[in-house]
Amino acid sequence: MKTTTDGSTSSSTAPNAQRFKKIVLGAVLILCVALIVGFVWWPRSLTDLGKHENMITAGVYSHWQAGDVVALVRHAERCDRSSNPCMGPADGITQAGSDTAVVLGKAFNRLGMSNTDVMSSPLQRTVQTSFSMFGKASPAQAWLSTCEHAMLDNLLSHKTPHRNMVLVTHSGCISTLEKELGFTHAKTSEYASTLLVSIGPDGKPKVLGFINYPDWASTLDKRP
Repeated sequence: MKTTTDGSTSSSTAPNAQRFKKIVLGAVLILCVALIVGFVWWPRSLTDLGKHENMITAGVYSHWQAGDVVALVRHAERCDRSSNPCMGPADGITQAGSDTAVVLGKAFNRLGMSNTDVMSSPLQRTVQTSFSMFGKASPAQAWLSTCEHAMLDNLLSHKTPHRNMVLVTHSGCISTLEKELGFTHAKTSEYASTLLVSIGPDGKPKVLGFINYPDWASTLDKRP
């Protein structure tokens, strides 16, 4: 409070209040921007499609029927990282891994394979996994083993509209795609796990979630 020359008083609190409001509004604006940026760029967690009704909620069955799905399958148990008997060469999969792949192949056959293309990495463990799944060799694609970059671009360039695509590949390749799409790799994913992505009519990918092979049977039993 101060006194003017004519004896009246005036307050300096009004300008101070205005400055305070500006400071608060600026801080709120910065916080909002930070939250928006964090929401957009912070990696999201994958939905476990083997839990609850998540397969139905995510629309996996309708997308599969429309031929919109890309399924990235991690190869089965590696022979060189296990004490289990090998199926064949040391750079391939174990016999237990082959049995797992057979079970996984049956799950995909329950989904329906008439409208589906299958490709695999050319490495022995993925070739064997694919063969165990479907009982025949599938076309080998080098980009499914050397996929540190441009995984999404390669996927989109090989996807045929209205046809599903099963890609037997590696955890590193799957992680690369997840990162490109803004997701963190699921810590609970296992050998022979599957990442499911839909490609809409506009060509834009949408991550549906992942599923571990033991959960396929019970999940498919809930299929509408």
